[in-house]
Amino acid sequence: MHAEVVSVGTEIMLGEITDTNAAFIAGALPQFGIDLLYVSQVGDNPGRMREVIGRAWKRSDYTFITGGLGPTEDDITREILAEVLGETLEVDAEQEQILRARMTRPGYSMPERNIKQAMLIPSARALANPRGTAPGWWVERGGKVAVLMPGPPAEMNRMWAQEVASELERRADSILVSRTLKTTGLGESTVDEMLSPLLKNSNPSVGIYHRADGVHARITAKAPTREQAWTLIRPLEVEARRILGPYVWGQDDESLSASVGGMLRDQRLTLALMESATGGALGSAITDIDGASDYFHGSLVTYATQAKIANGVPAEVPTVHGVISRETAEAMAKAAREHLRADLGLGITGIAGGMEVEGQPPGTMHIALYDGEEFVYSHSRYYQGREAAKRRAVLSALTLLRNYLMQRAGAELG
Repeated sequence: MHAEVVSVGTEIMLGEITDTNAAFIAGALPQFGIDLLYVSQVGDNPGRMREVIGRAWKRSDYTFITGGLGPTEDDITREILAEVLGETLEVDAEQEQILRARMTRPGYSMPERNIKQAMLIPSARALANPRGTAPGWWVERGGKVAVLMPGPPAEMNRMWAQEVASELERRADSILVSRTLKTTGLGESTVDEMLSPLLKNSNPSVGIYHRADGVHARITAKAPTREQAWTLIRPLEVEARRILGPYVWGQDDESLSASVGGMLRDQRLTLALMESATGGALGSAITDIDGASDYFHGSLVTYATQAKIANGVPAEVPTVHGVISRETAEAMAKAAREHLRADLGLGITGIAGGMEVEGQPPGTMHIALYDGEEFVYSHSRYYQGREAAKRRAVLSALTLLRNYLMQRAGAELG
């Protein structure tokens, strides 16, 4: 089966937004045995939309269209597909009822312009969209399928997960399933060498990839059903985990901050931060996880030296040793722990920008953890721009914290 993705929106063509929907769909299709051959982007122009959508319908088995389902005059994806198929749009009574119920509240009635979002063509059935007002379409005719989904990623992702994926799986001749094991502390070539006995398999196959959060080992199997594919994967996953041991910190979509958060919760420890170079990015990563308040007390973002001193860093530390130093990072960790009354304190100071500071190159980071008795320290240099330096510092801090928690757990078990 061949597929095409059409992303609709003038804002995409102007570079105002990034087309993440196409990338999402591209990553999701292989598991259903569908080959994506084309990706097109088109603005809200009737003629160009007619050309792009018409071409996609003719040459592809599946056409996935995102965007242009809103209530405004330039939201014309439904109208264009109706033209391409030679079908007539009509208001669907059930969809109108759902739409009015969602949009009507005391003192406010639904604008009649929104009624277009309740329209269907004979070949279409509606796809529910509880995160927005625009239902999607599943269109099927002559052995071909077109799927219309809203442009906002939060709406599109939910519609895909709840409405589209199950239908594609039901129709698939074979299913591709993957398990990704995420590691830290090992290089790509090292992981490749460690797993070399498993790399000769064809189904399941094992691939090694370097990613921002470490090296990933992806085990992929193809089978007629999802259950059969997982049956193929499990023995290799067990063996890969045995070989990689404690270097595996998570799997699939799990984040390092979620993994560390789970360890903090399991060990009944609380954490406080004092961040300088990262500007609160570590605290943001930790609080991206539901329930982080169970173990996270807060983060003090002390970008200026005086802010560090005002929050408990002794003035002589940055004066004598420099702001960008191990000693300052340790003083920040201790101050954060005491100020926010946590079990663990973690401090980060460094150079996120592109200039040398205190004789140290851009990307230099000093990270320290304090548990009330001793310090654990990490030092790194990485610079590919300010944002990349901050991301790497967050990863380094989470890795340092994870290693500490693993050693602590091992000591308790021992």
